[in-house]
Amino acid sequence: MLFFNTLSGQKEEFKPLQAGKVTMYNCGPTVYDPPHIGNLRPYIFADTLRRILELNGYLSKQVINITDVGHLTSDADDGEDKVEKRARETGKTAKEITDYCSQCFFDDLRLLNIQTAGVTFPRASAHIGEQIAFIKTLEEKGYTYKTSDGIYFDTSRFPNYGKLGKVNLKGLREGARVKENPERRQPTDFSLWKFSPPESAGQKRQQEWPSPWGIGFPGWHIECSAMSMKYLGKQLDIHTGGIDHITIHHNNEIAQSEAATNKKFVNYWLHNEFITIENRKISKSLGNTVTLKNLIGRGFSPIAYRLWLLGIHYRSPANFTWEALEGADKALFRLKKLLVEEWGTKVGKVDINYAEKFSEAISDDLNTPKALALLWDLVKDKNIVNENKRTTIFYFDKIFGLGLENRDTLAKEMKTARLAPEKWTEAIKAAVDEREKARREQNFQKADQIRQELANKGYQVKDTPAGSELHILRDANKAKKV
Repeated sequence: MLFFNTLSGQKEEFKPLQAGKVTMYNCGPTVYDPPHIGNLRPYIFADTLRRILELNGYLSKQVINITDVGHLTSDADDGEDKVEKRARETGKTAKEITDYCSQCFFDDLRLLNIQTAGVTFPRASAHIGEQIAFIKTLEEKGYTYKTSDGIYFDTSRFPNYGKLGKVNLKGLREGARVKENPERRQPTDFSLWKFSPPESAGQKRQQEWPSPWGIGFPGWHIECSAMSMKYLGKQLDIHTGGIDHITIHHNNEIAQSEAATNKKFVNYWLHNEFITIENRKISKSLGNTVTLKNLIGRGFSPIAYRLWLLGIHYRSPANFTWEALEGADKALFRLKKLLVEEWGTKVGKVDINYAEKFSEAISDDLNTPKALALLWDLVKDKNIVNENKRTTIFYFDKIFGLGLENRDTLAKEMKTARLAPEKWTEAIKAAVDEREKARREQNFQKADQIRQELANKGYQVKDTPAGSELHILRDANKAKKV
């Protein structure tokens, strides 16, 4: 297997630290908001990576952290704690915020068929002792210094700082990466422990702990080193995350980890690219965040989103559009129809030729677009009998993770499908318009009556911010209950 290692800037053959076993750490979410679809790309990528490793016979030990404290509004240790800020804005406790957003994250993993069995999900707030102990080790080795707002790591003591992604340190100026801080010795120095602001400042923190240096909270970067080493050891095979983590967060992890242990921290660093929406950065300020709930509300399967992402290499930027998702949804429906209705249930054999080409594609730095192209080549191949096509696709799906082998679930999902507005008849359009008018007039009894009339004709109405959508009901019994 070849992986593109950000550390070397090239593809490298994967060789684990221990034969037959892999340790993998995936940077997890900061749980101050429910995740949007861009936040979820790293976990589809990490899940695909895990599936490839396990299909190649490796036993994987995987950790995905939950950042529930310490991540400031700037990744470079500036600004307010994101969780504390959201709690203050909503009038909720920090725990209420983090519990709710964590559950949203776990719900989304389930909807995307991301494997969580055997994965450890440590919370930063539950590992304060480990983080304090780690900082004390760095302090004893002379890597830290104290300022008025916390304990900092002195990057001048770590000669190879910035080696990940070959960061141009000379190009960094005080104020370019962080606000001017006269107590910070180098602009690349980062906080290990932040002191709580005095109560006189008017903002009492909800999350703070005593430490040898004073009451406060851990910096964002230290949690990943402390928790990864607790659960995976001092040296890791693989560490993943988004490309935005390279310059600061992951270089900080390397510096503090290798300073503490005098050992290479991670052998393979793998990073996924960003997602944009309609060619614009995903941002709450732009009002263009899209969640899985939004996808479901518009009649799309979350698995269609997974399929769409698999068609784009993890190191390539992805531009989300509703048209692109609709294309993936139609492709997924076509695949389900073949497996459930057209190819029967007979068990065949995995086609060796296709299996070898598939293995070659996914082993070349997770080339899922090429692997998906092979799947559609297989579908069209008239020389392969249907039962062998089914069995070979099930083999492919061990990597794709589309849940294609669960026939009952596929059959259930096929009972409804979105009907594009251009396919509505004049009578249907008139009924939908009349129902919309009734809703605007708050005549909900009439709106419900029209909804049921449409259901009796085989159409389910879904209300979205963009207007009403229709879905074909293939189950008459379900129509009666709408």
